[in-house]
Amino acid sequence: MATIPSHNLRPHTTNQRTQYSLSFRPHFSRSTLITFPARSSPARAMSRTDEEASISTRLEQESYGLTTAEDIRRRDGEAKESKRLRDTWRKIQGEDDWAGLMDPMDPVLRSELIRYGEMAQACYDAFDFDPFSRYCGSCRFTRRHLFDSLGIIDSGYEVARYLYATSNINLPNFFSKSRWSKVWSKNANWMGYVAVSDDNEATRCRLGRRDIAIAWRGTVTRLEWIADLKDFLKPVSGNGFRCPDPAVKAESGFLDLYTDKDTSCNFSKFSAREQVLTEVKRLVERYGDEEGEELSITVTGHSLGGALAVLSAYDVAEMGVNRTRKGKVIPVTAFTYGGPRVGNIRFKERIEKLGVKVLRVVNEHDVVAKSPGLFLNERAPQALMKLAGGLPWCYSHVGEMLPLDHQKSPFLKPTVDLSTAHNLEALLHLLDGYHGKGQRFVLSSGRDPALVNKASDFLKDHFMVPPYWRQDANKGMVRNTDGRWIQPDRIRADDQHAPDIHQLLTQLHHPSQLL
Repeated sequence: MATIPSHNLRPHTTNQRTQYSLSFRPHFSRSTLITFPARSSPARAMSRTDEEASISTRLEQESYGLTTAEDIRRRDGEAKESKRLRDTWRKIQGEDDWAGLMDPMDPVLRSELIRYGEMAQACYDAFDFDPFSRYCGSCRFTRRHLFDSLGIIDSGYEVARYLYATSNINLPNFFSKSRWSKVWSKNANWMGYVAVSDDNEATRCRLGRRDIAIAWRGTVTRLEWIADLKDFLKPVSGNGFRCPDPAVKAESGFLDLYTDKDTSCNFSKFSAREQVLTEVKRLVERYGDEEGEELSITVTGHSLGGALAVLSAYDVAEMGVNRTRKGKVIPVTAFTYGGPRVGNIRFKERIEKLGVKVLRVVNEHDVVAKSPGLFLNERAPQALMKLAGGLPWCYSHVGEMLPLDHQKSPFLKPTVDLSTAHNLEALLHLLDGYHGKGQRFVLSSGRDPALVNKASDFLKDHFMVPPYWRQDANKGMVRNTDGRWIQPDRIRADDQHAPDIHQLLTQLHHPSQLL
């Protein structure tokens, strides 16, 4: 997924179009107005020619020799062949808390972390950040064509529902709003989507099960939203969660974003929480008890989206939405990227008791992953945490952590810039080159390093990849049949809420009605 949000637009200077593929194989129709760099499948290294080597090839030759890099890629390829995802997906989803999979780095886990990271990246790529667009704050594409519009085919997933949240909460630096008076919605922002893997035999064979994926939008480079946080914990039970322990608490700003709604707005008249729970419930009821089929629920998000991923994964398990009519429990996993702390130590203990697995991918230099709870957190002495456990600003991370360091990559500038250290594309680049503690940085799949610079200025200058290179053609304007330039209509009825959402909400709050 090689697009970025349009708030970093630069003048368009080329009409050249190339294809790429990473986790999915892309296709560009004649109507596609976005340019992409070449990139390749994680199962094989990027193709190279004698005339023009990629920047990753040149650097490998300069740093430690192409033979070593190719040997490492060959080793990973052989490991993936011997241990396929369809046979090991439960371990990849955290059945054993990823014991023995991160050091050395398991190539199947790496591939899946990149794939789910790409799903989170799609939320940025599809979001309209442009304040001069009347659709600012919405998704630029309809849900039925989301992946195709991003230049992705054969993703193996279908988008089942879009997710929206009300912007009438105190996070002004997170939400995007149009400057125009006539807009698609004055009080809503698009927050992500729920997708489900399709019936294609190749998809089912590759994944080894059917997968429900929830992807949350976060923040790209603006980190001002951190200052907007109240840094105040409050009980989740006060926001409608079916939690028996009032001591289980989460950051109030995350809870507000997840649970607030605006009944006067068509898009946010149901909270993001209500939208995601009802859609997951629908999909679990449809697929959960199918004979001979396994099911998983995977939640992903970057930055603030990572906080929503943890919160919604917990909520799905707490509300029992991951339990089928026949009583089968569906595993719930959250993969987060550069995510902040979400709750207190009791929240951590509760999410572990429910069996929710969380793997946090972080850049060691990223300040977001160290917030909130800068002083009172899981790293403080246990005796102090026990004494301060009841305070409203005592936080604890959940799950397992995979720490990465951008200063280990020979492609990236060693500077510690807050926004670049938080960049999701940079994290995916670091994942591709990470093989374990103390091991050499070698791109395993040949993922194009140029993607790092599509929304940042992070690559070293001698690679000659311009910063913020991705741009929307003509700011999204198109010429109509009369020859006039207009902003085309974008919102479709099927991108809004399902007609049976009221019924599903009633069943959630009154489980006896399911019988």
